[in-house]
Amino acid sequence: MIRNETEYREAVGRIAGESQRLEEQAEKLREMGLDSREIRRAMAPMISFHEQLKEEIEFYEKLCRGEFEEVHNFNGLGQLLIALRIAKGVKQRELAERLGSHESQVSRDERNEYHGITIDRAARILDALGVELVTKVQMATHGAP
Repeated sequence: MIRNETEYREAVGRIAGESQRLEEQAEKLREMGLDSREIRRAMAPMISFHEQLKEEIEFYEKLCRGEFEEVHNFNGLGQLLIALRIAKGVKQRELAERLGSHESQVSRDERNEYHGITIDRAARILDALGVELVTKVQMATHGAP
């Protein structure tokens, strides 16, 4: 997950370079006499990496526009906290200052997508971002009357 503008710019730069490398690699394989099926198979890992990077860039751009994914039963809460920070235009350093912690702590927490975060800590982050989280409860029935 891209967490800041620096990572975003690096990813955009890498994607441009990867596109060129993909074309060059495909040409080399054609010159070696491989057919299109063999070329696809040989290039599958590179293409997969390229597509994943494109998805991460698109996801970051959506966050910057304030477009979020749904969170179910707290799954994805860490990514939501990161997404909210990005959408609010708050740098990791600024969030750390608001929380009274160090930027390295925010960076570490985000790198781990706030794994194991407490409800209290999540609430403090939401407050620091000036965000009110509203929930909608849906009862799922699993064969119960």
